[in-house]
Parts: sequence; C-alpha cells; structure tokens
Amino acid sequence: MKVVICDDQAIIRDGLEMLLKLEKDIEVLGQAQDGSEAVEMVQKTQPDLVLMDLKMPGLNGIEATRQIRAHYPHTKVLVLTTYDDDEWVFDAIRAGASGYLLKDTPREEVIKAVRGTVTGKTFLDPAVAGKVLTQVAGSHAHASTLLTDKLTEREADVLRLVARGFTNADIAERLHLSEGTVRNHVSAIFAKLEVSDRTQAAVIAIQHGLGSEVV
Repeated sequence: MKVVICDDQAIIRDGLEMLLKLEKDIEVLGQAQDGSEAVEMVQKTQPDLVLMDLKMPGLNGIEATRQIRAHYPHTKVLVLTTYDDDEWVFDAIRAGASGYLLKDTPREEVIKAVRGTVTGKTFLDPAVAGKVLTQVAGSHAHASTLLTDKLTEREADVLRLVARGFTNADIAERLHLSEGTVRNHVSAIFAKLEVSDRTQAAVIAIQHGLGSEVV
C-alpha cells in the first residue's frame, strides 16, 4: 500500500513515516508540508492513500482533499488532525475524505485505518462519529425549497454567507475553500438564480429563509 503523508509539522510527518515503515505491506512514497505539495505529489506518485492534516498554511487540507478526489479518484484520503470542530469534520467529508481520525488515535488504530481505507472501508474517530450521525439524521428534517433544489449543498452554503454580507475572502476562510473556488461558486449561483450581483442574490436568499441560517 503506497502512502503519502501531508502535515505542516515535520516532527509529525517523521513520526508517522517511522510508524508506517514498520509495516511490511505499507510503503511511504514521500512527505508534503502543505496541501499544494500533497496534490503535486499525488500527481507524480499516484499513491493509494494520503494521510492528510487539515489546518495548514497555503492550501489547506480540505481544499487539497477536494482536488485530489476530483482529479485522482483512485487515491483515498484519510484525515489525521487535531481538529474535531463540526465545520472541519463535515467539510472534510464533503470534500471526499474516506475517514477522519484525531492525532491522539492509538498507533495500532492508525495502521488499521490506513489498511482499511485503502480497501474501501470508512473510519471515523469516536469523537466525531456522533457529530456525523446527528448531521445525517438532521438533514432529512430540513424542508427543501425551490431555491435549494436549484443549488448544490456547497452553493447553498456560499449563498447563505453572501446574504450575511461576507466577502469572498471571508467565505473562503469560513468554508475552508480557496478564493478561486468561492468565485466559481458565486458565478454558478448568479447563473442559476438569474441575477447579476450579490445584492440580488442576497435578497432571494433572505426571501427563502437562507440568510439567517448558520453555516
């Protein structure tokens, strides 16, 4: 099993590499210190799995995961992070992560998750599993509207923040996206709603009750 390790802390990367190299069936192809390096390394080495941190300078782990899963779908992403906030968990899963572990996970469980993720299983740290189950259960309780039927889930998230007056930079930071990705979402929203500016889009969002929802 070929693995790439992505973390902005060298001591974490080195520790994980030492741990994985003890396993005869796992080969570490390299280390990346941010999301951009991880995407480049996946392109060059075509690993089975990326062990991905989330909050890193430059391209964060959420956006890196999204790019990897979009362009190299055979490569799985297993998140290994210190963050268990709802936003990080849900955005990582939406981006295509196959699992979500916290860095205090016992090393035997990390090895088990690496092997299992490559073979198609999903691993969630117990600390975040409850959040995911609650979110899934709650999602069925929200009534859909003609507006949200037009938009993807991520576009709806962006529109909610547009309606609350957030700039593209603010939205990018809050949703763990690049500004370019946010601009693309905003353009798609304008086209689908047949409006030409943020004010018109915000008015429609508020009329449909999206402006007051928390993202």
